[in-house]
Amino acid sequence: MPQPTSLCVYCGSSAGKHPEYAEQARAFGAEMARRGIALVYGGGNVGLMGIVADAVLAGGGKAIGVIPRQLVEREVAHKGLSELVVVDTMHQRKTRMYELSDAFVALPGGFGTMDEMFEMLTWAQLGLHRYPCAFLDVRGYYRDLRAMMDHMVGERFVRREQRDSIWFGEEIDALFDWMQGYEGIHQPKWIDRDSVHA
Repeated sequence: MPQPTSLCVYCGSSAGKHPEYAEQARAFGAEMARRGIALVYGGGNVGLMGIVADAVLAGGGKAIGVIPRQLVEREVAHKGLSELVVVDTMHQRKTRMYELSDAFVALPGGFGTMDEMFEMLTWAQLGLHRYPCAFLDVRGYYRDLRAMMDHMVGERFVRREQRDSIWFGEEIDALFDWMQGYEGIHQPKWIDRDSVHA
């Protein structure tokens, strides 16, 4: 596929324990702006979310936030974005972020980051989209998750082709190079299709 025009970034609403998380989030946002790729994210001004958005904007890029109304009312919405889309529910937020994006990347984050990214991985597995999904593995943050995905393959809950379609790595340039060569997967989700009706 060509370079994405809009990239959805999932990441923490906290900055995390180590300064490298913020440094890489800032570098990632700056590189997005340099490449002319619009940011789609959760619309917050806190944590890694705010750092990525600020870096995109500082580099002259476009940053689109999608945020539920209840979080706007708690005053965590970023006020300086190119566009802020306010929705009623978390489900609407995830759907709208998907609609606005043609690639998905997870930086370090917590439950919300996992929830959002794994929904996109599941949709890819089901053939609902063929967009690239990647984990920027700062400080080995996703090392154990990567091992868990390999374990899922070994236990025959995930196809090897589906696992291999997900990128893990530390280098920002390598991530974007991988995206440009991404072709998606054509394998069905089901490993034991014939046994389902046995």
